[in-house]
Amino acid sequence: MTYPQTLEYLYSQLPMFHRVGPAAYKPGLDNTWALLHLVGNPHEGLKTVHIAGTNGKGSTSHMIAAALQLAGYKTGLYTSPHLKDFRERIRINGVLMPEDAVVEFVNQYHAAWQLIQPSFFEITVAMCFWYFKREGVEIAVIETGLGGRLDSTNVIDPEVSVITNIGYDHMNLLGDTIEKIAAEKAGIIKQKKPVVIGAMREEAREVMIQTALKQQAPVIDSTIIPSTLIPGGALQGNYQIENRATAFMALRTLTALGWRVGEEHIAQGFQHVVELTGLLGRWQKLNEAPLTIADVAHNEDGIRTVLAQIQHTPHKRLHFVLGVVGDKDVTRVLKLLPQNATYYFCKADIPRGLDAELLKQEAAEFQLWGEFYSSVKQAYEAACNAAENDDMVFIGGSVFTVAEVL
Repeated sequence: MTYPQTLEYLYSQLPMFHRVGPAAYKPGLDNTWALLHLVGNPHEGLKTVHIAGTNGKGSTSHMIAAALQLAGYKTGLYTSPHLKDFRERIRINGVLMPEDAVVEFVNQYHAAWQLIQPSFFEITVAMCFWYFKREGVEIAVIETGLGGRLDSTNVIDPEVSVITNIGYDHMNLLGDTIEKIAAEKAGIIKQKKPVVIGAMREEAREVMIQTALKQQAPVIDSTIIPSTLIPGGALQGNYQIENRATAFMALRTLTALGWRVGEEHIAQGFQHVVELTGLLGRWQKLNEAPLTIADVAHNEDGIRTVLAQIQHTPHKRLHFVLGVVGDKDVTRVLKLLPQNATYYFCKADIPRGLDAELLKQEAAEFQLWGEFYSSVKQAYEAACNAAENDDMVFIGGSVFTVAEVL
């Protein structure tokens, strides 16, 4: 297969949470173990950092990887979902996995994995470990996809586990209380391996501590480090302060374990994370006048932090391009949104997307007013055309909405 044919095969033949949502979710690790055995168990012996959390795990993963790169380590980075290019999910020292390597993996193994009936995510996890092993990666930063305990990435024995925070998201799959969701995320804590925890609700923190006690895992709380010790960074948004603290403590923990990561590597990694790793969609400025910002925050806690940032950003009127997925409780987000903004409702070009007209109707129940559009692009263009130079245009609501404007 050519690369375009390979992508079409991956997207069309495998259940893909990115596109269809919970129908593609396969809890449990049996398929992942079978796939890894098929490709030679490339995860065995790989040094890793494992990261879970409701929000911030992508930014935190990229900052840790950037510092490790600058420290001279050949660093793998596995994240999800991708925004523009499938290969964003699998990088080494910030460089996307080559197209020919993707083709090679699929051509070599797709016939054999038919018996396993894997999901898209399970395949990408196996692909990432296969590629990292082949290329001699010295340490890999691995972000969970959903949850932790039953996530396909939870086959590794990391140097350190990292849990950024716990909030309400994917409740139909992870549980309907903070404690239940926390228990799923805490599933990445391994026997006698340190775990760094970020800022989170007290009830979630208690779950982390109790799980760590059972696993005899040392707990490092990133919230107790004085902010004056944490380097600044290029990622904008006040919520990145917590992410930097979590990444900083994870890197300090690695240093205590013998990894040679200096303060200058951390400071420069945080400052140049976008160039080093290619991170997209985190309070990303698209235009200066009108100020145009895109952010992938998509759940209750994430939207709340972004709205706080908007409130502290000078602007006259807010033009909000909003598209969400339909398999979550959208009211949790709508109830937080400002009533004095003009809304441009849209649907990302994925089956999971909530119909734009329906989104408009649901938003009206919260006194959120605007028009619906047939595509994200049309909504974005309408917002930009309506905005004056001292206004603000914000694009958000889902990763997939943001992906279409970048």
